[in-house]
Amino acid sequence: MERAVKGRSLWDDARRRLFRNGAAVTGMVVLALLVLVALIGPSLVPFGYDQINKGDVWAPPLTGGHLLGTDSLGRDLLARLLMGLRVSLAIGLVATVVSLIIGIAWGAVAGYVGGAVDEAMMRFVDVLYSLPFIFFVILLMVTFGSNIILIFLAIGAVEWLTMSRIVRGQTLALKHKEFVEAARAAGLTQGAIIARHIVPNLLGPVVVYVTLTIPAVILAESFLSFLGLGVQPPMASLGTLIAGGAQDMELAPWLLIFPSITMVVTLMCFNFIGDGLRDAIDPKDR
Repeated sequence: MERAVKGRSLWDDARRRLFRNGAAVTGMVVLALLVLVALIGPSLVPFGYDQINKGDVWAPPLTGGHLLGTDSLGRDLLARLLMGLRVSLAIGLVATVVSLIIGIAWGAVAGYVGGAVDEAMMRFVDVLYSLPFIFFVILLMVTFGSNIILIFLAIGAVEWLTMSRIVRGQTLALKHKEFVEAARAAGLTQGAIIARHIVPNLLGPVVVYVTLTIPAVILAESFLSFLGLGVQPPMASLGTLIAGGAQDMELAPWLLIFPSITMVVTLMCFNFIGDGLRDAIDPKDR
């Protein structure tokens, strides 16, 4: 008796294609190491990220037990860099989750319901698109105050616009598929159809966009830090470290070099992963 040959699902095929992409795999490995270092690194450094030592001001790397040197207050750069990496990754992740929740719900409802509801919802998105992104975030932070939780919410609250458009377009293509028509004929409500059948089939483009949103959020926070509206001292993020390093680059260039390298490597990892996911999931590349 012949043994049945088990077929490969689309997700299995996408995973196989993803792991054949050397740049994407390298990005995942390096990003995993960065996340691990950000989580456990600060507890392994013998100095606190906010520990001031006036005797070690602007100490060069590999001096006085400071592997990456110190800043103008004698604070260990390695400790601050690890904490800054943790904060930046957290901002990117949390703000992206906020944008996903809003964008997926908004786009799926607009695309599935259609008609006047779709028109009104997407015109609202167009109005928000007309406002400069950074201006809107700054307005929220100036109005409600500057703290790290607000940064999460403020950036995430305006990053959902593109996601809503992507989800709406995918929903318009899915809502007339046979499995959706069958669910409608079975008597499922619109909410149930959106939650059980529309949203799960949007995961492909959503996952790809997530890998592009996280670095965009990290860059947005870095820009806010240059304006003094990002993470507030003594807490650090990659943006605040780069901003501070740019001010002291002539006296202590290491304060700019190491945070900048960390930022570039982190963003490149996300971009490599995003490109790999896009190539793996895109049906035209199968």
